[in-house]
Amino acid sequence: MSKLAKALSGAAGNAAGDPLYVEDVFSTYLYTGTASAITINNGLDLSGEGGLTWLKSRSLAEGHILVDTINGAGTGLISSGLNALFTLTDGLTAFNSNGFTLGTSNIINTNASTNVSWSFRKAPKFFDIQTWSGNDSANRQLSHNLGSVPGMMIVKKTTGTYNWQIYHVSNGNTKFMEFGNFRVQTSSAVWNDTTPTDSVFTVGNEYGVNQSGSDYIAYLFASDAGGYGDDGTENIVKCGTVTTDGSGNASVDVGFEPQWCLWKCIDLLGGNEHGNWRINDVMRGWPVPDASNAFGYPSTLYPNTNGAETISGVDGFVKSTTGFGFGQVQANKTYIYMAIRRPMKTPTVGTEVFAIGQGDGDADIPDFISNFPVDAGIIKRITAGDNGRMSARLTGENYLSPNLQQAESGDNSATFDFMNGWGSDGTNKDSSDYSWMFKRAAGFMDVVAYSGTGSAPQNVTHNLTVTPEIIILKYRDGSTNWYVYHSALGNTKAIYLDSNGAPTTSAVFWNDTSPTATQFTLGSFASGSGQYIAYLWATLAGVSKVGTYTGTGADLNVDCGFTGGARFILIKRTDSSGDWYVWDSLRGISAGNDPYLLLNTTAAQVTNTDYVDPLNAGFTVTSNASSTVNVNGGSYIFLAIA
Repeated sequence: MSKLAKALSGAAGNAAGDPLYVEDVFSTYLYTGTASAITINNGLDLSGEGGLTWLKSRSLAEGHILVDTINGAGTGLISSGLNALFTLTDGLTAFNSNGFTLGTSNIINTNASTNVSWSFRKAPKFFDIQTWSGNDSANRQLSHNLGSVPGMMIVKKTTGTYNWQIYHVSNGNTKFMEFGNFRVQTSSAVWNDTTPTDSVFTVGNEYGVNQSGSDYIAYLFASDAGGYGDDGTENIVKCGTVTTDGSGNASVDVGFEPQWCLWKCIDLLGGNEHGNWRINDVMRGWPVPDASNAFGYPSTLYPNTNGAETISGVDGFVKSTTGFGFGQVQANKTYIYMAIRRPMKTPTVGTEVFAIGQGDGDADIPDFISNFPVDAGIIKRITAGDNGRMSARLTGENYLSPNLQQAESGDNSATFDFMNGWGSDGTNKDSSDYSWMFKRAAGFMDVVAYSGTGSAPQNVTHNLTVTPEIIILKYRDGSTNWYVYHSALGNTKAIYLDSNGAPTTSAVFWNDTSPTATQFTLGSFASGSGQYIAYLWATLAGVSKVGTYTGTGADLNVDCGFTGGARFILIKRTDSSGDWYVWDSLRGISAGNDPYLLLNTTAAQVTNTDYVDPLNAGFTVTSNASSTVNVNGGSYIFLAIA
């Protein structure tokens, strides 16, 4: 069965036999407080399947509030305190089949505050919740439904005050940690020196896990358990350790690209335990820095404190396509972590992953609305003189101009921490500003931020899951062309996004090596030392089409396999010089004149030409088109999105 067919088979839900994906069981959802009731639709069936929602104000010094379906809505636990289970008036008021509802509590819903929620749905091989009443037994076995050996367990006494007790597979069964105590401690009374199995875990007679007359709750997380994805074998959560070298550098391959990570140093630093637990996620900002570290510091929250979110490069915590690492922090130190995989579903319609936005002149944010979290965006003004700006969630608040060779520049308007769009600079984007917005998704589009090794060939891992047909690549740290690979041109040629020139033949681009479903290969031009960004697209039935056509000089229908026509069309001539033309349905793809913009110039939008016409199956290039779009015998490449 194809990837798309498998995705379609599971689209109706998670009945027996349907595949499960990380999107079905985990969500990071950002929201702005209103001091009024808010219903959060994160796509998780929390009321039916059960689970945990972890809430924290990003902008205010308020506690981390954990609300689960066992103790029920209206109650809460605080990770940054010893408190027993308490009633949180007007807090999380209901768990729903597609998320949860919040009341007016000023802890998690202060007007105009920024906030984050992390929700974990109960599911085998990912997450489970268990409760029990203590009995002082030194060897208490408790059943669980994780269906795999827990990699991490977070236990809290819910009656009376006491610290959290935390098991991590890397520490073993003789040690435990606490949110409120920075040390890794040794005690037989916590886990009874007994390793958990795929059906039970064991507690001793320590107050924090099994005191008679007290009640307890455990949040259990799997590790490397499989069970997810199209074929049901992919891991979505990993618990482990990583140790820095003598220079304070380290990297770990967790087998997937993470979207969320809880981590902590477990070694002594100068006689004191490295203090804080930390949480990073891609929605709030976990970018890959450039070589100078001018951009790319992660947004961090601390489960053991009430502190607001901080943005700091102190820990050098860097994400990669297969894991994460540390850059020039403390030498020879060990960190434990729990990482959760980024989204993995294959989209079925273009509106899930592509949107076109227009500025409206007001101060509301985000500047451009997409109705999905944006991973990459291009802003282009339709008036003359605009260079355009291309930005990605992976590289933080900065941009590169598609028509220029210059290095990356800072841009505090390139903000991606929204659920429904991007951009926030307070300068009121007006009706001349347009944005094309993309979401990374299997089979459709990926973004890779990587470090050049300084030697060729260099293989770079990607997460497109299919062979890319277009790769647009730029050096972030200095002045170079934009290199473009297209499958129709092959692995010996490249064209430049910042130029109207014809393709150039050289092994220095792709090392004369075709990309695969897991990696692309670079020659010396694109593997030099420093930081790079690459955008990848592929053909996905009903969503996108990467292709070619030969001009006729007459009306020519380009069949993309769509049913409602193309909303975005990018065309470039390849047998001769020709600009990079862009049409979109918001500015107009009609039977009459169709406005176009050129990515490689600062020219104003051209509105008095009829070069393309609508076609349900894709688009039509017309007999009116110039030679750079449709001349008899001319060769053209294109990207179209439904």
